[in-house]
This record gives sequence, structure tokens and C-alpha cells, in this order.
Amino acid sequence: MPLTPVQVRILGCMLEKERTTPDNYPLTMNGLLSACNQTTNRHPVVHLDEPTVGNALANLRAENLVRIVYSRSNRADKFRHVLDEAMGLDGADMALLAVLMLRGPQTAGELRTRSERLHPFEDQADVDEAMRRLAARQTPLVALLERQPGQKEARWAQVLGGELPEGERAVAVEPPGPSRADRLSALEEAVATLSDDLTRLRAEHEALAAQLR
Repeated sequence: MPLTPVQVRILGCMLEKERTTPDNYPLTMNGLLSACNQTTNRHPVVHLDEPTVGNALANLRAENLVRIVYSRSNRADKFRHVLDEAMGLDGADMALLAVLMLRGPQTAGELRTRSERLHPFEDQADVDEAMRRLAARQTPLVALLERQPGQKEARWAQVLGGELPEGERAVAVEPPGPSRADRLSALEEAVATLSDDLTRLRAEHEALAAQLR
């Protein structure tokens, strides 16, 4: 089911706070309200009230995207996301989605800069690969927007709400090639094969040399 803007904001805040303030995560209702209504690193800035957030949380729980953390030591119920379990996301995926969910469409370069505190990307290629992977899912989670007049680069947008931002159109994205880890694994396998071949050739050479003595 497509998410509402309030649900997107809630999940984005959970993704962000899980990494930036782990001691205060999962979030209480007050903590979640504060995160949603934060004026820095947010676009648009919103002013959500407790009933609105409470209703959105109930729907997210019904969709198995959020769970309540019960504890006798907690004075108030706490909430945590389970997007990684529900959607099969890794740390890189969740960091990029968090930034898009909280700050709207952005270029790949902006995404790398703004996600640094959430996930350590090795380089821009890692970000590009992750975005293509998210766009190539059976149900895409992001889309590359058509570059608008005056814009130097195309921007990415999250589409958890099921629709593109108003007035925007998506462009085709090439599916990701082999990941860095896959390429490294293939290279290691090739080196191991060459090493085995070299060992065999040396043994054959030594056997032949012994016969000629």
C-alpha cells in the first residue's frame, strides 16, 4: 500500500534517528513528534500533532512496517521501524531513503554528502550503484527525475508514496551491474584459478626436466 506523506516522514525520522541518536532510539511519541517537526534537515517543514502521528503509526503497524517496543523500564511506549525486514534493505539503502524521505528530491552528489553521517559510502560510484538498485526493484523505491531547465543534474526522488512529486516525470534508469563485492569476488576467484594453473605448470615443467636429465 502506498504510504502517505505523514507515514513517509515518520519512517524517515526513524531511519535517521536510529543512526544519529542510537541512545534515544526507538522513539517515544514525544521524540517522534520532535523529529517530524524538526526545522533543520527537513523539506518541507511540517507541524504535525499527536493525533495525526498516532493515526499514521497505527496504519504503519497494520502494514508491519513499525512495531511497539514494550518494556517495564519505559515510562512510555517506544516505536521502531522494521523496513529492513519488510523490504529487504541494507544500511546503504536505508541511509539514502532516509535522506530522500526527509529532504525531498536530490542529486546523487547531494545524497552522498547528506548521507555521510548515516552510512559510510566509499565513493560516489557506491551511491550511484545503490540508487540504481533501489530503482530496479520489482516495486521501485526511488525514481530518477527528468532534468528540469536550469538544473545541471537530474535528481532522485523516493516513491514510497506511490507517486512522483507533482509536475515531475521519471526517466529510464539502467539496471545496476555487478556490485563492487561481486567484482572483487570474481577477481579473487580468477587469481586463485591462475595460481592453481601456475602451480600445475611448474610441476609439469619439473617432471619434464627430470625426464630429460
